[in-house]
Amino acid sequence: MLSKFAKAARALAALCVLGALSACVTVEEPKPIIINGAAGYLESVVLPPNSAITIAVIDLDTPGVIIAQKTFNVVRAPVPFKFILPSESIDPRVNYGVVALIKHNNQVIFQTYDRFPVINNNKFTTEVVMKPVGR
Repeated sequence: MLSKFAKAARALAALCVLGALSACVTVEEPKPIIINGAAGYLESVVLPPNSAITIAVIDLDTPGVIIAQKTFNVVRAPVPFKFILPSESIDPRVNYGVVALIKHNNQVIFQTYDRFPVINNNKFTTEVVMKPVGR
């Protein structure tokens, strides 16, 4: 048989465990950053077969820094796109933008020349306009 002291110690231990469990906090993971839109061009031309588009989220302040990129075959424009980025990969001090280009036979035939900023301007949807190369 347990002594009064042992019973009290068990009761106190049970209360401590319950108190610790009630202090547990559910931590919610940060929501990802979702960027979507469409990339196209204004000219009414049909793309040659086997054309490929590359769409990228870049650091507009640092040339050559690509945050995320997708390349796939395309037969017509505009081309819808969507990027899902972990929120911890985004720096609030950086200016981000979306760029795109279309290649045929390894030659760029359309590309962006303008800036299409996203994320830190609270814009998460954009229409990216490419222009013909060499004109």
